[in-house]
Amino acid sequence: MRTVRYTSSSDGTSLAWSKSGNGLPMVKAANWLTHLSYDLDSPIWSHWIEMLESQFTLVRYDERGCGLSDKRVENLGIDYWVDDLEAVIDAAEINEPFYLLGVSQGAATSIAYSLMYPDRVAGMILVGGYARGSNHRGPVAAKNYKTVIDIFRLGWENDNPAFQDVFTSRFLPGAAVEQRSWFTDLCQKTVLPETGADLLMARADVNVESLLPKVSVPTLVIHSRNDQVIPFEEGQRLAQKIPGATMSALEGKNHIIQRDEPAWRAFSKSLLEFTSSGQTTDFNDLTKREQDVLRLICQAMSSKEIANSLQMSEKTVRNHTSKIYAKLELQNRQHAIRTYGHLF
Repeated sequence: MRTVRYTSSSDGTSLAWSKSGNGLPMVKAANWLTHLSYDLDSPIWSHWIEMLESQFTLVRYDERGCGLSDKRVENLGIDYWVDDLEAVIDAAEINEPFYLLGVSQGAATSIAYSLMYPDRVAGMILVGGYARGSNHRGPVAAKNYKTVIDIFRLGWENDNPAFQDVFTSRFLPGAAVEQRSWFTDLCQKTVLPETGADLLMARADVNVESLLPKVSVPTLVIHSRNDQVIPFEEGQRLAQKIPGATMSALEGKNHIIQRDEPAWRAFSKSLLEFTSSGQTTDFNDLTKREQDVLRLICQAMSSKEIANSLQMSEKTVRNHTSKIYAKLELQNRQHAIRTYGHLF
């Protein structure tokens, strides 16, 4: 049940959050940009939510200034973002150690929170994240980022699609036009122009690098090598400076990993192996042919369509399907899609 609920941060800001799925608890720290309702049907975030809900009890929320949370806010910055995360976790009443998922700016928030409450955090997964905002990466990075903010202001204040596409294409340079168009619409629906620009500026001032050597929770860093928003080197800094952290480098350039790119399967596999919640070991026990059949099942193909695609008889497909269900302890096609669809 994806019910939207509300809580308040320490300064009174209203925060919209939801809790759904089954399994070990995972809390996703807020990042640019989300909307608890629109994300469920989006080509940008829906596959993330489906995968995480299939494996975890997922808690997510819209950050202050965005989505269903308070749209007009004055207080921004890492201290307020950590307060927001803490407020949502308390409201969700999680009574056991949970995993923290920090995407982009959410990585810095997660890092700061983990130092405050290490006993609450079973582990952190930092995806496309950073410890240093653009203003702390040298004058060139700071200047380039200011240009990005100017483009955002011009695009959204004047409703200029040319400037809007320049801004959003950085997040999804390898995505289809439909996906980029949806992300542009999300920006328009979820944040006011002036608030969006203020949020971007606040991100530039983030600097939690001094906290990295103090992190004591298990940490996995995942970063695309050609990320157009957060340089791969920033992910490497996280992995190098957090004690015991491991890193998974993805081949891709989208800041938000999409279902139809090879990086998605690598991302899912790394995350599930780190949390020990996935079925990846059982999946690898399948034969190559059984993996092919499962892949097409998860693409909602019928037995006849699978037979035609793999050039085998329908009876053979049914035999493979029975073996797959037995090996993976699956009940039916829907169970297979729900459990393994994120891998394809």
